[in-house]
Amino acid sequence: MRTQSVSNKKKPVSDIVLDVFTVIFLALVVIICVYPFWNIFIVSINDATDAIRGGLYFLPRKLSFASYADILSRSTFMHSILVTLARTAIGTPLAVLVTTALAYVLSRKDLLFKKPITLLFIFTMYFGGGLVPYYMVLKNLGMLDSFIVFIFPNLVSVYNMILVRNYIEGMPEALFEAAKIDGANDLVVFFKLVIPLSKPIIMTIALFVAIMHWNSWFDAYLYTNSQNLKTMQSILVEILNQYQTTGANQAANRTGQGITPDSIRMAATMVATIPIIMVYPFIQKYFVKGIMLGSVKS
Repeated sequence: MRTQSVSNKKKPVSDIVLDVFTVIFLALVVIICVYPFWNIFIVSINDATDAIRGGLYFLPRKLSFASYADILSRSTFMHSILVTLARTAIGTPLAVLVTTALAYVLSRKDLLFKKPITLLFIFTMYFGGGLVPYYMVLKNLGMLDSFIVFIFPNLVSVYNMILVRNYIEGMPEALFEAAKIDGANDLVVFFKLVIPLSKPIIMTIALFVAIMHWNSWFDAYLYTNSQNLKTMQSILVEILNQYQTTGANQAANRTGQGITPDSIRMAATMVATIPIIMVYPFIQKYFVKGIMLGSVKS
């Protein structure tokens, strides 16, 4: 009877007020975060000449996919999607593997000169040689105007390495000692113990690296001349620049076809963003756990 009376006890007014405030606050956050993206979407699928009038808030008035058709009909853009997909599919697992291996090495207490080596890596986060020396290094290594310029320079991120290292250092040392007693060497420990137990942080940095590769355009702009090596983002930048520098007469002609610089900009934003948004829900459950556990130590 006492348990029922406790369970049936009403919430204090202060708790109810706090709950209402929390719901209202979170609803506002959702609206602030989601609505701009939704507005971009409805403008991108609305007829450009109609969108100039404004007043598009929740639904398109005159449905049109002319901006998407203009972007997707370009052969250079379709090829650039393949380059970006290949870059992301190859660069992400390689970067995760190299970063995780480096983090495992720097997490070992018996590593000689562990502190100075770690400081050298951290030093690169704050100081760099500059763009011109970096360009000359890539040139001397023969990476310019080749696909590997997208992969090898991005194999290690010091920030991601620190996250993974802190995560590994949080594992019980008894696990490593037991594995060594059973005769496992460092490679066996790394592949059969560290990687399976580090799944949350690995998925987290995989998301970081994949987004970096997917959104990157500046390196393709600087380090490649061949049109066959241009990434999707760099082609989108070229398309946007083309429409922004179009003369008044050409812009009017495009408007008559249902295309304007603003509609192209909105469509390009959606094309670049939607694939990553579709991937995120599959690894969301790992993200918070990985980033929190990987950042608790300094």
